[in-house]
Amino acid sequence: MSVLDRVLDVRPLRTSPAFRRLWVSTSFSSFGFQLAVVAVLAQSWDLTGDPVAVGAVGLAQALPMVVGGLVGGVLADALDRRRLVLATTAGQVLGAAGLAAQAFAQLGSFSLLLALVGLQSACAALGAPARRTFVVTLLPERQVGAGLALSNLSFQAAMLVGPALGGLVTGAWGSGACYAADATSLVIAAYGVLRLPAMRPSGGTTRVRPATVVQGLTFAARTPVVAGAFLTDVCATVLAMPIALFPALNDERFGGDPRTLGFFLSAIAVGGLTAGFLSGSFTRLRRLGIVQLVAAAVWGVALVGFGFATPLWLALACLAVAGAADTVSVVTRGALVQLATPDSHRGRVSGVEFVVGAGLPDLGNFRAGAVAGITTPAFAAVSGGLLCLVGLGVVATGNKPLRRFRTEEPAEEPDPVG
Repeated sequence: MSVLDRVLDVRPLRTSPAFRRLWVSTSFSSFGFQLAVVAVLAQSWDLTGDPVAVGAVGLAQALPMVVGGLVGGVLADALDRRRLVLATTAGQVLGAAGLAAQAFAQLGSFSLLLALVGLQSACAALGAPARRTFVVTLLPERQVGAGLALSNLSFQAAMLVGPALGGLVTGAWGSGACYAADATSLVIAAYGVLRLPAMRPSGGTTRVRPATVVQGLTFAARTPVVAGAFLTDVCATVLAMPIALFPALNDERFGGDPRTLGFFLSAIAVGGLTAGFLSGSFTRLRRLGIVQLVAAAVWGVALVGFGFATPLWLALACLAVAGAADTVSVVTRGALVQLATPDSHRGRVSGVEFVVGAGLPDLGNFRAGAVAGITTPAFAAVSGGLLCLVGLGVVATGNKPLRRFRTEEPAEEPDPVG
């Protein structure tokens, strides 16, 4: 084992050409997506000047994500997953090209903007469950966690750098340039998927109907390991998500400086990147349930500290720790869910996981804002962290299969294949 693997676990990149191509192409699309996010916000504000209208963009994204994620999970268990992702990526390319065209043509239609954003979100959601199965299909079990960590690392890097780059591109060449870059990055992503082998599900469903969607939900609820992984995420997000509190705490403690508000978000991303670069420290651990529970508990403790922190350096340090813990928890949850689910149900369960990941943080931010409105922002942050810890204690105590879940024994690493 190399020294690098003990720090940043790059075994999947070294041993699997298919995963390597997928990772590189997906990294491009992650940066393109972040550029498009900035462009949509900027164009929405330019067209309406109304914060409520800008908020409607989130609704135009959220509804297709929920519906598309569940339907996409069924499709991923009925069709060739590679072809499904290629088809939905083509839909995303069309949406991005439409966004670029309307921006360059200066049509000035907010309704058209919302429709194109909704189209892109729907296509992304329909393909997301199938895409989530790629890592566990391409890699041996002992490398799944490392593969997910590398995917998360590129996503965190895109979140840290992409918005700033999107602002520069929008300021220099307008929103259309960002949309065009997004379309180009999606073409690169499609090429990475095109080179993958066929991926028909083993023993999957042959019917696409509402009852099949319910089967995925039922399997997740009745499988203790999967249900425990999701409940752990519920405790961390619904009970303790802090981002909605950032503006109020910034105004209350740090003078409302917008640069400080940006530091809050950057601190979480820096923590996530750090954990990604140190993925070798946790992706080789076999007790994945324990790892996820501990990481979620560290997240809760860090947010309690953030709620109490008055020096800026301490607040940022707590958020960085929270960001690192979140990365460990998300990567571990992904590995748990994929490894504990048979291939016949993997698409549908991945659809549920996509909806959980996309929807629960928004619900947690709503809880935080509501509690802050009744009490104070600091109380909302501290109480959220404490509730998270209590919830995790209940999950850990009542779910023995989650605590005892182990991956297979380590085996000799295969030689790299060109």
